[in-house]
Amino acid sequence: MTATASFQPTTLQPADFDSDLWTLNFGPQHPATHTTLHLVLQLDGERVVACTPHIGYLHSGFEKLAEHLNYNQYVVVTDRMNYVSPIANNIAWHTAVERLFGLELTPRCKAIRTICAELARIQDHLLCVGASALDLGALTAFLWGFNEREFIYDILEDLCGARFTVSYTRVGGVMQDARPGWTDKVLSFIRNRLPKALADVETLLLRNRIFIERTKGIGVISHDDAISWSLTGPLARASGVRRDLRKDEPYLCYAENWDGKGAPAVQFKVPIATGGDVLARFMVRMEEMRQSVGIIEQVIRMMPDGPVNVGPGEKLTLPDKREIYFSIEGLIHHFEKIMTNRGFQPPLGEAYGANETANGELGFYLVSAGGNCAYRARCRPPSFINYQTFPKLIVGHQISDVVAVLGSLNIIAAELDR
Repeated sequence: MTATASFQPTTLQPADFDSDLWTLNFGPQHPATHTTLHLVLQLDGERVVACTPHIGYLHSGFEKLAEHLNYNQYVVVTDRMNYVSPIANNIAWHTAVERLFGLELTPRCKAIRTICAELARIQDHLLCVGASALDLGALTAFLWGFNEREFIYDILEDLCGARFTVSYTRVGGVMQDARPGWTDKVLSFIRNRLPKALADVETLLLRNRIFIERTKGIGVISHDDAISWSLTGPLARASGVRRDLRKDEPYLCYAENWDGKGAPAVQFKVPIATGGDVLARFMVRMEEMRQSVGIIEQVIRMMPDGPVNVGPGEKLTLPDKREIYFSIEGLIHHFEKIMTNRGFQPPLGEAYGANETANGELGFYLVSAGGNCAYRARCRPPSFINYQTFPKLIVGHQISDVVAVLGSLNIIAAELDR
């Protein structure tokens, strides 16, 4: 899983070129940006001399919204931060909230969230790999990847009734338990469909001379530069940085004794490459999807029974409908959660919670004043961190390489909101 760089494009500077420079606006409506990103390129002929990235025009003020919506309401906003794998954002948000509240999830909730997190990783990588290939002319790989994403949508719809913006997690749990037979549907997908699709995509692209020449040695970032730029996820690991929050700061089923009865942490390997180029990032994502398959199988084998939400004594999750209809306590509990500002009363303090999502570390920093919503909320979106490296990666390359490098970064525009 190693790609060798043929040259270091970052050694080129505008002063090295004698001819007049041209300015080219790449995006925000260019189809290869896949969204509203905006790049201002300085060109010497076909070669990029300098690049100024702008975060584009897709903005929703998601950090400020977290200070006006309660800890359950805000989950619908996290769906829209990364609309490629939204359930991963749901989980990351409530990881931070539960750390603020000091809550310990039930074992079954941890298992379901872990499965969903890995399905989201596969979902995200399928789009990145497929769309990146599409930008380089490989339409078939894109269609194969999207075909498998459709089955993940079916699985999520079976879980919670929604396909796209699922809003599945809640403080202390999830909106509802998985129905009987859901894990069988997941196993059927990861055993019977996904491995063949991954093998087909890999064979199609890695045996294609055009794809290799368009990706090998392109957009190289070194190990030290990846650390200096605070890169995480596949970008960092493709440059040899051995960091994965699932291993370094384990949570959910990635941690030992996650069920309170001595259950072992799920076993998986963290794919590492050394090339640091577009091809290395492709290879890392492909292997991460295969590792996710193994993680899901392990979790399903260990799947415990029991409740999916913390106990009623915590007064943080909505009561069961039977309690609402047949007991005054349940009705009052529901009323306080939905209709009053007394629904959530976390301790005064601050907390930071982060998950290893498909693009890297997604973290939320929360400050509580004891009210129903966060006093201050800040987000560490991986796309925002990764996007700033683009000028370093593209200088010295051709205009045609812009789409290859940009696709390998997998920038989600809604995460760039500032």
